[in-house]
Amino acid sequence: MTDTAQPAQPAQPAAPPALPMPDLGHTFPGPFAVSPHAHDIERQTTEWLGAFPLVGSPGKLKALCNITGHGMARTFPTADREGLFLCADLLLWLTAFDDTYGEAAGARDPAGLVRRIGECVHLLAGHGEPPGDTGVFGAALRDLLARLRERAPGTRYLRLTTHLRDNLFGILWEAHHLDGPDPVGLADYRAMRPHTVFVRTVMAAAEVALGYELTERQRESAALRELESAVADLAGWINDLASYRKEAAHDGPPPLSLPTLLMRQHACGLDEAFRLASRMCEDRATRAGALITELTGTGDGALREHVGALRSIASSYVWHIEHARYRVS
Repeated sequence: MTDTAQPAQPAQPAAPPALPMPDLGHTFPGPFAVSPHAHDIERQTTEWLGAFPLVGSPGKLKALCNITGHGMARTFPTADREGLFLCADLLLWLTAFDDTYGEAAGARDPAGLVRRIGECVHLLAGHGEPPGDTGVFGAALRDLLARLRERAPGTRYLRLTTHLRDNLFGILWEAHHLDGPDPVGLADYRAMRPHTVFVRTVMAAAEVALGYELTERQRESAALRELESAVADLAGWINDLASYRKEAAHDGPPPLSLPTLLMRQHACGLDEAFRLASRMCEDRATRAGALITELTGTGDGALREHVGALRSIASSYVWHIEHARYRVS
């Protein structure tokens, strides 16, 4: 009798134990509203990266276009196609710039990162062509700025480009502190995190995508400013939790993120740091939800529309948690 037994397969490595994650189902329950243009956005971002090859790896390009396209469809579910395309390309450019020149690459070559950011700031300031070749990122930024100027001239253009400069400084700040000798304090990190997760830029893009504009009085409302701060914190912190394992899997110093800082501050392990961070997220989500209810009931016109946009922005970051981009490969 012939022995047909198959050779034993090597045992698969055990999955790491799950870390505590925030329960946001009560404040931002799904399913979230989704634009009917989700697949169109993903296809368009793929074509845009064909014209401006900002991402070298086909696998990374596919994942980035998928999360950007479907994330943007949840960020501004009622926006028109052109507004969605512009905002998706803008967020994709920021993410690709950070992946290429920021983080560990920026820590290794800070002078190179400063040069790249200087070229971008020159374009953002409207000073024409900077000296030298700005490469594909400069060409892509010129395309974005032309489209943005056409769709939202005046103060909305200036407001959004100001936030883009804040993002570029945030990328530089993060690279400078990633492996620096002086540890970043939790207060400093909390102040900078909205700029490195780009959420303030997404908030400014809401007025461009949805075609409204807040008055200065509305913009200075204490309740609205608190709501924007709560949504900004929530976006950065849940991103930290979602991406921690992937970032920690690489060689080098621990990720510059909320769990790392909480472990240092509380002299605790990773599991407890995630519990603390999860409670922080839940508290901010609860406060954001209460302010959304308050402002929806008292606001009208552009203010009501902006509050609705903030709700969908928060929901989109909650949706991001489960995306494949953050899985350890």
